[in-house]
Amino acid sequence: MKTLHIDCTFGIAGDMLLAALVDLGADLDEIAVALRRLPIDPFALETRPVDRCGIRARLLRIALEPEGHDHSHGHDHHEHAHGHRRAGDILAMVADADLPPRVGRRATAIFTAIAEAEGRIHGIDPAEVHLHEVGAMDSIIDILGVCLALEALDIETITATPVPVGYGVVSMAHGRFPIPAPATLELLKGVPLSPFEPDVAGELTTPTGAAFLATLVESFHPAPSGTPVEIGYGAGNRDFPHPNVLRVISLETVAPGQGRETIAVLACQLDDVTGEQLGHLMGVLLDARALDVFYTPVTMKKSRPGTLVTVLAPCHEADRLETLMLRHSPTFGVRRHHTTRRILERRIETVETPWGSVRIKIGSLDGEEIRVAPEYEDLHRIALAQGCSLADAHAVALAAHDQRKQSPTGPNDLQ
Repeated sequence: MKTLHIDCTFGIAGDMLLAALVDLGADLDEIAVALRRLPIDPFALETRPVDRCGIRARLLRIALEPEGHDHSHGHDHHEHAHGHRRAGDILAMVADADLPPRVGRRATAIFTAIAEAEGRIHGIDPAEVHLHEVGAMDSIIDILGVCLALEALDIETITATPVPVGYGVVSMAHGRFPIPAPATLELLKGVPLSPFEPDVAGELTTPTGAAFLATLVESFHPAPSGTPVEIGYGAGNRDFPHPNVLRVISLETVAPGQGRETIAVLACQLDDVTGEQLGHLMGVLLDARALDVFYTPVTMKKSRPGTLVTVLAPCHEADRLETLMLRHSPTFGVRRHHTTRRILERRIETVETPWGSVRIKIGSLDGEEIRVAPEYEDLHRIALAQGCSLADAHAVALAAHDQRKQSPTGPNDLQ
């Protein structure tokens, strides 16, 4: 699994992220070819190397005029009036475009988040929002370009550092507002912010940058987790006393091997909890999409009998499940570490038995079926309806599966 870690210690903006991804290895010419298939204004894209406080980085330039209209901006603050479009029109353009599915999903999520943020700020229907700063044509190119670059690099998971916002005032279509701009702050709900020392007057995180963090990032960490493979640097246009760069790191986060994935392991020990509270906690965590929850008897300090609560979680759900553990148990803290697990390739088939339909989970290793498991809920239903044992229902389901495998037409898999 390829993971991208966005180091936004000095802030983030759309053009900086696109430049960093190009520096990481994405082909800018191929991105431009894909963008030109869309109904957007004529443009030219290029990057050039620059120095930011001794750091070599790549600076993105978007020209929207035939002769190469030059626009200078710090990060991706746009000063011209190209492409102030309705959010609904932009989303329709993305939906109608011939884009790879993951590109379409990511772009739709970003534009939707921006439209909803602007809609809440101005009190109007998100589809009717006219996207100004983040709707200018070069920002549309930034957003779609980043999604195309992520696809070109085959990035599956994205993490990031907490982000600073800067301070001061910024000029916008609706006037001058304190930093962070209203849309930026709205988009950063739920995103951890970081202090910036020394304080820097200026916009360190733009609305477009905030939209990327809000929609694409699965978890926030102060440092990357995994083995670094490649590193890219994208530059902002302004010179600050600090390096005005965004760093992205391509990571190998799992050991080689088919079917291996990284998961989070959450744990806490309890010595003051009832059986009812444990049952409630397990139900809450499983309903919140924990991969597994289990309890282990342990002996705690002062020889007290206690319970070790262990939760297996997808990495992008770990923060939410951790919060639920803190809210729904008497613990004062939750430990977390990341590990990998190798899983079988899985699919679900539905077979018809004389007593009704049963879902069958099939596990395969290197293309060979090695595990067949009827779903418990279906077996439970059949056993109650037929007055038979769970073992009898299990045998009937397996017999129907075996008969289906031998059928000339083969199974009709339901993924």
